[in-house]
Amino acid sequence: MAEEQTQTEPHVLSPQDCLVMLMIAVSASDEDMRTAELVQIESAINMLPVFADYDIDRVKVVAQVVFDLFEQVDGLDALFGLVRENLPERLFETGYALACEVAASDGKLAPSELRILQEIRYELDIDRLHAAAIERGARARFMT
Repeated sequence: MAEEQTQTEPHVLSPQDCLVMLMIAVSASDEDMRTAELVQIESAINMLPVFADYDIDRVKVVAQVVFDLFEQVDGLDALFGLVRENLPERLFETGYALACEVAASDGKLAPSELRILQEIRYELDIDRLHAAAIERGARARFMT
């Protein structure tokens, strides 16, 4: 019984939850979650191998965690703390790439999106050269 409760508690985050948190945080950073961004998040979850066994119903729970954290004074720091605790280092670049794709998906980069991407780079210790390559790839995929 206790094991079942642990798996359903919203504060127990899987690596996939952390990736979703990063994508939602970028989308919500400008206080305007555009349809293109939401479609990109859904597409990533439905198509990428890292989400192969992910329960799509978790997205609502994870999104609410992000929204609740954004209402707190130090919420962004708390978000990054949760991500660093629960996301394996091998997926840090994946998290940054997914965040970049969400930011680029609507064809507009708001200053708040650029700031949160910069924070993600810093918090996940993404090498500047690797970050530039990831950013360039995201930009190229969403070029019109």
